[in-house]
Amino acid sequence: MKKVLFASIIVAIFGASLNATVYATVNGQNITDQDIRVLLKSMPGATYEKLPPATQKKVVEQAVERKLLAQNAVKSGIENEAEFKKALKNIKSDLALELWMKKIFKNMNVTEKEIKVFFNKNADKFVKPSRAKARHILVKTQKEAQAIIDKLKNLKGDALAKKFIELAKAKSTGPSGKNGGELGWFNKRQMVKPFSNAAFALKKGTITMTPVKTQFGYHIIYLENKEIGKKATLAEVKPQIENSLKMDKFRKKVAAKAKDLRKGAKVIIK
Repeated sequence: MKKVLFASIIVAIFGASLNATVYATVNGQNITDQDIRVLLKSMPGATYEKLPPATQKKVVEQAVERKLLAQNAVKSGIENEAEFKKALKNIKSDLALELWMKKIFKNMNVTEKEIKVFFNKNADKFVKPSRAKARHILVKTQKEAQAIIDKLKNLKGDALAKKFIELAKAKSTGPSGKNGGELGWFNKRQMVKPFSNAAFALKKGTITMTPVKTQFGYHIIYLENKEIGKKATLAEVKPQIENSLKMDKFRKKVAAKAKDLRKGAKVIIK
C-alpha cells in the first residue's frame, strides 16, 4: 500500500509543474512532460533527457499519435457511453487523491537558507557532465566506412563539415542521416561506450580516422563541439534542490497524515 501511495505522490508532484516543457502541439493541445512520462513507463529508469536524440524524436512522435487518437476518441462520442461513465466513476477517488496531493505539494515551502545548506553539503554531487555535439555516418560494413573516411580525411574546416553532411545524407543508414547525421548534444552515458569513447577523444572539427564499430554497424564521427564537465553553481541547480527538498517535506507530511488517519479508521486486511 505504501508503494502505491508514494507512486501516486510522484505522479502528483510531477503533474504539479508550473513550467511544463511543451514538446509539440496537436490541434491546439500541448504535448507536455506528462504525455512523455506515460510513454516512458515501459522503460524503467528512463528519462527523456537521457535518451539519444533519435529516440527522443520517436517518443515525441508517439506522443503526437497518442494525442491524435485521444482527440478522435472524444469526437467519437465515447464519453457518452455507459462503459466510459462507469470507468470514470471508478477513478474519481484516485483523481481526488491526486489533486489533493498536488495542492499539498504546492503549499510546501523551502527557504533560501535550506537550499544553500543543502548545496554546500552536496556540492560535489552537482557536477555538469562533459558533453559533445557531433554528427555521424552509419554504414553496415567496415569497408564502406573506410571508403567514406578516405573521402573526408584530407578536408578541413567548412569544407570537411559540408562534405560530411553531404555524405551523411547520401550514405548513412541511421535515422539521423536525412539531417546530415546530426546528433545534437549528448554526454558519455547517452551513447554506447565505443561511440562515446571515440567521440570524446576527438578534437573539435575533426573526424574519426578509423571506423567505430558498435552493435548498430560502423560509424564515422564528426565532432562539432565539446564542453568539459564542471561543478554547477547554486543558481544552476537551485530549482532542482528546491524541488528535492519540497519532495522530502511532502513525503513526510503525507506519511504523517496517513498514519494519523489510520488511528481512527476501521481497517480490515484480508
